[in-house]
Amino acid sequence: MEALIGKSQVEIIDIVRQLQLPSYTAGQIAHWLYKKCVTDIEQMSNISKQNRELLKKNFEIGCHAPVKESISGDATKKYLFKAGESKYIESAYIPDRQRHTLCVSSQVGCKMGCIFCATGKQGLQGQLNCGEIINQVYSLPERELLTNLVYMGMGEPFDNLAQVMKSLEIMTAEWGFGWSPRRITVSTIGILPAMKHFIEKSSCHLAISLHSPFEEERARLMPVQSRYSLKEAVTLIRGYDFGRQRRISFEYIVFKGLNDSVRHVNELARLLNGMRCRINLIRFHKIEGVNLDSPDTNQMEKLMLMLNQKGIRTTIRASRGQDIEAACGLLSTRYLKKQS
Repeated sequence: MEALIGKSQVEIIDIVRQLQLPSYTAGQIAHWLYKKCVTDIEQMSNISKQNRELLKKNFEIGCHAPVKESISGDATKKYLFKAGESKYIESAYIPDRQRHTLCVSSQVGCKMGCIFCATGKQGLQGQLNCGEIINQVYSLPERELLTNLVYMGMGEPFDNLAQVMKSLEIMTAEWGFGWSPRRITVSTIGILPAMKHFIEKSSCHLAISLHSPFEEERARLMPVQSRYSLKEAVTLIRGYDFGRQRRISFEYIVFKGLNDSVRHVNELARLLNGMRCRINLIRFHKIEGVNLDSPDTNQMEKLMLMLNQKGIRTTIRASRGQDIEAACGLLSTRYLKKQS
């Protein structure tokens, strides 16, 4: 049966029209879905019993709880959701003092083939529809605590642009969850046409996977570099005025002896010179079959210091949930192996 979760305002109005319900019912349905997060149509108490029955004959709420929950010693939680027959996606809930972040997936697997990513080892198994993206928020036990949402889970968000943009509309629209776009960050490896569309049509923050400022080196880490170059991505970003509130950041996984040298610092400073942005340094979480390592804490801090001295605001992202395989793709990969 078709789910109501993930329906846009236009789609809800169309449903009401098709079922010949009073036009104001569309607002009632949206309110119950995205303000109250009901799990059963019967809970929509200000809609008449007859009209609720008509809705139930044609639709369900579509709220599906995770099939597995893992809890880390640092309070991070990893949720595993079914996404079709023998397919799974992951979400990570990361509490940190007053900040409660949910990292959501946008695809089942990923076709981008980044050599350091467990999700990429799965290949692309399918696209999530808007309802499956929103359900990761909707069904979360900690939903009421959430302060931030990041599209940094499984998949490349801009390879599923239409559904991701639709989910952002539901998250930020007044008729939807009503979140400020400043609470949401979307990460991409730099698919230029989609990135351009996102910049122009959304006000959410943008994060770009960088990992090396050198084109050839980045291409070895991220094959997409051969199609959408880092230089083109930076040029595109420089063409827009993001204002003071919208944040542009660069994600930089640090690999020991590969991308953590003074040479890399100097090139990053040249590449990003004058741009109002930040770099997030990320420790590499070891995955099977990949001969890469993370540097020690001293080297991470040295790299951060050098970049800050170059005038680039740089932070080290705290590693969370390593004891529950919170890095993207690890848990679902293990589940897939169990099933096979």
